[in-house]
Amino acid sequence: MKNILSIICTAAALTLTHGQVLAQAYPTKPVKIVVPFGPGGFTDVVARILGVKLGESLGQSVVIENKPGAGSMIGSDFVAKAAPDGHTLLIVSSTHVISPWIYKNVPYDPIKSFTPVSKLVDSPYVLLTNPKVPVKNVQEFIALAKANPDKVHFASSGNGSAQHLIGGLFASMTKTQLKHVPYRSSNLASTDLVAGVVESSFAGVPNALSQVPNGRLNALAVTSAKRIPQLPNVPTMQEAGVPGYDAPNWLAMLAPAGTPAHIVTRLNSEIAKIMNNPENHKAMFDAGVEVSLSTPEAMSQLMVSELDKWGKVVKEAGIRLE
Repeated sequence: MKNILSIICTAAALTLTHGQVLAQAYPTKPVKIVVPFGPGGFTDVVARILGVKLGESLGQSVVIENKPGAGSMIGSDFVAKAAPDGHTLLIVSSTHVISPWIYKNVPYDPIKSFTPVSKLVDSPYVLLTNPKVPVKNVQEFIALAKANPDKVHFASSGNGSAQHLIGGLFASMTKTQLKHVPYRSSNLASTDLVAGVVESSFAGVPNALSQVPNGRLNALAVTSAKRIPQLPNVPTMQEAGVPGYDAPNWLAMLAPAGTPAHIVTRLNSEIAKIMNNPENHKAMFDAGVEVSLSTPEAMSQLMVSELDKWGKVVKEAGIRLE
């Protein structure tokens, strides 16, 4: 009996040791974080702040690679098909659960093809207008759009992006006809908005913070249900006269489906340490986002509920792309 117990204990110890070795071995090479949007946008800013600190924490270089296009599907598909070893990761926004409802052919399952690692941040979008547009608030913007159907443009980071859908939701709820102008990135969209090529954009807070204080753009409203501390004088869309409008955005880190639990746990733990560090927390705040972390399980539940929510929004807004 003692021999049997000894064998069991030895086997358990070896299993534990093997697991510890595996955990310690990761990562064994540089880690790639794919951003499925162009450089300079909301997602890219957060990825680069996190990437530097994560590289220091993991003891390996972390490379940020932008793979924009098709409503974030190009970058997401790349990661879905990558080896599930924790060396190829993905940072997604709400667009991840929007694209499947907009595009006919999505080459992956937004839930089953990925392993959630952690939610990262929350941040609304901001309705921005060029100062030459003769409006001072949302109601005047609505009136202008109604008086000029399909002549008031709104720029976004691409067809099927969260910016696109949030603009479509606004048009649907206000019964206006806005002309959508897709760009390869939110940074390019912001550049043309400042230049007056387009009249408006539902842009990320980082784009707003770089242009609103200097008067290059006007901020009419934020898309969340509550105001944000970075722009305390900018009303919510509901306060501005669009009842029921609530379209916040979030970012999360995902890994390919089948990524080992010990790697996911390690990443989740390192991310929590990084994001909760006061210096890094401030860097995120200055970038216009609010740190909002989660367990992998909670992120999985959020993605499922958000997929259902945005499916209803897309159907009501009537947005569909080939």
